[in-house]
Amino acid sequence: MPEAPKIATLEVSDQSLVEKNKSKLQFIEEVTSNADDVQRRVLEEILSRNADVEYLKRHGLEGRTDRDTFKHVMPVITYEDIQTEINRIANGDKSQILCSNPISEFLTSSGTSGGERKLMPTIEEELDRRSLLYSLLMPVMDQFVPGLDKGKGMYFLFIKSESKTPGGLPARPVLTSYYKSSHFKNRPYDPYTNYTSPNQTILCPDSYQSMYSQMLCGLCQHKEVLRVGAVFASGFIRAIKFLEKHWPELARDIRSGTLNSEITDPSVREAVGEILKPDPKLADFVESECRKSSWHGIITRLWPNTKYVDVIVTGTMSQYIPTLDYYSNGLPLVCTMYASSECYFGVNLRPLCKPSEVSYTLIPTMAYFEFLPVHRNSGVTSSISLPKALTEKEQQELVDLADVKLGQEYELVVTTYAGLYRYRVGDVLRVAGFKNNAPQFSFICRKNVALSIDADKTDEVELQNAVKNAVTHLVPFDATLSEYTSYADTSSIPGHYVLFWELCMNGNTPIPPSVFEDCCLTIEESLNSVYRQGRVSDRSIGPLEIKIVESGTFDKLMDYAISLGASINQYKTPRCVKFAPIIELLNNRVVDSYFSPKCPKWIPGHKQWGSN
Repeated sequence: MPEAPKIATLEVSDQSLVEKNKSKLQFIEEVTSNADDVQRRVLEEILSRNADVEYLKRHGLEGRTDRDTFKHVMPVITYEDIQTEINRIANGDKSQILCSNPISEFLTSSGTSGGERKLMPTIEEELDRRSLLYSLLMPVMDQFVPGLDKGKGMYFLFIKSESKTPGGLPARPVLTSYYKSSHFKNRPYDPYTNYTSPNQTILCPDSYQSMYSQMLCGLCQHKEVLRVGAVFASGFIRAIKFLEKHWPELARDIRSGTLNSEITDPSVREAVGEILKPDPKLADFVESECRKSSWHGIITRLWPNTKYVDVIVTGTMSQYIPTLDYYSNGLPLVCTMYASSECYFGVNLRPLCKPSEVSYTLIPTMAYFEFLPVHRNSGVTSSISLPKALTEKEQQELVDLADVKLGQEYELVVTTYAGLYRYRVGDVLRVAGFKNNAPQFSFICRKNVALSIDADKTDEVELQNAVKNAVTHLVPFDATLSEYTSYADTSSIPGHYVLFWELCMNGNTPIPPSVFEDCCLTIEESLNSVYRQGRVSDRSIGPLEIKIVESGTFDKLMDYAISLGASINQYKTPRCVKFAPIIELLNNRVVDSYFSPKCPKWIPGHKQWGSN
């Protein structure tokens, strides 16, 4: 298997940077040229290492490492199939249940099971794989935007709350794990990871102090900034909205060279103090730009040397593209990599392409990949529903990385070094092309997701159950819910869920506004912990809204759908809508709207762990 390029280096000269970039690009060439062979050896390595683990022995693999036996013996699974094993590890069982290496921590997925974040097992060496993928990004980017080593990146990066399992293992999001690791904190100097934000500001657990100090450092170094970004598009827009609200205090700090007293974290104050110096001229500049009535192009106005915006704008994040274009004055929007809590997958080898044309080349050394063909009845489906359990025939339909077909859609299935075997990730991908012998995939959607604002993913079943809980508040008024639908409103930041309700009023008693507000809160209380964390801790999601529509609105919706070619016999009210004319039709018939009066309950960790 081609050797991964060395990640750590000392001070980087121009010449050694050229050589380093060349080495990374050569690695990509080799593993994509020999994709099938690399995949075969990855599977052999995973299975030989873990030959004695309980899970593989139970399914009768008996130490064999060939693909045919593996596919014949091992089932394709979802999270629920291994939840018992996950819980045993979480509760402190240190035997070799899923992996021969000790599980070092759990990575909490944005996907949920039973309303709680899924726990993905990981091992120490996975940090090396993640670091490897990160190390490929800038050599690729350098081919299209040279000179990025001459300045800094202004990236808004944050840690999120974490907890410990009853057995004492950390449970936290994958990026929190990475930012807290020595791979990130103690990284050697590299011009490509030279950020305006000191580590202390990124690692500050208080989201307000972290955002304020990162924004302040970015403004102080505004001429050095060559690229800006965050993980998700929604996070970057939240940073710009923060600037819109707090620029007077930020300018005051720049003018005086003294950090706002609201920033109390000692390590943050010390780190920012190294950067913040009195600069009345810069303060005047920030104030004059931020005072202007229009914030069109504010990114290129305040950070004039910015070449591109580095954020994820695929999948549900595409809804933020118009806002990013407005603030950035049309700078390229770059999606560099594809990753999840389960595994880091691949890189975008054409980073300056349009967001609609983004495709990711899966790096064959990261894990063993298989692909389950997805067959859709209609091309207009906004979310794809995939069966939980596969038939024996469907299990046999899975194909290897080298055998996927151009234009076909697949659900991604992974076998990782950390103890997941034939695990359905839940992402639907379409083959967009090939890099040598490795396919390039466009991200289509997350299966079964109806609503999403930030990291939250709410499916139709969960939404239905939440609505069912809420409508009990209508019973005393002899009212029932005759129809409903929903959409994710991102016209303001933070975005929020909107539900359109058509009621059937059987009684004469008017329903007070407080009852509808209680309905809003009940829905929020019924949604998963990722949504509730976004509302309470991250403040990335706004209060849920219920809009009451006129009687007959959903008949109009059906008429409209039929006019577009839907079959009257097969028509079902969509539980989530995204098509602008439909949202306009619904909004034109709204008679009242109500918001959730307060945040739902949320605490870190899983509810079954108590208050760990």
